[in-house]
Amino acid sequence: MAWRSKSKTRQKAIKEGYRSGFESKVAQQISKHKIDPKKIYECTTVPFTVPEKKRTYLVDFTLPNGILVEAKGRWTTEDRAKHLLIKKQHPELDIRILFMSAKTKIRKGSSTTYGDFCDKHGIIWAEKDLPKSWLKT
Repeated sequence: MAWRSKSKTRQKAIKEGYRSGFESKVAQQISKHKIDPKKIYECTTVPFTVPEKKRTYLVDFTLPNGILVEAKGRWTTEDRAKHLLIKKQHPELDIRILFMSAKTKIRKGSSTTYGDFCDKHGIIWAEKDLPKSWLKT
């Protein structure tokens, strides 16, 4: 059986057209800068190849300056592997991750946090609030 969230925040976000409450929060931050988040939400797809499999990655937010923002609460092993493949196959893209909590460990018992993983692999990241510098054109 698929996992289902009973969170009212997530349910509200889904009604607004987002996949998570955190994406909804990021959209609110973007709208404060007079940018319509609905116009930039999931409007960019990036093709990438998992060995022997063609896939596409639907970017959460494509900012007007070309920065691609992925809003992450949970960042699974599969998500991390996907981002490393995309980074390798599309070095020209400026993909950044906005974590709900960058201090979350990548797995139980690990000392590595989401932020540590990004630092190690050269992925630009921020925590909780969208940096204003990301919105500058």
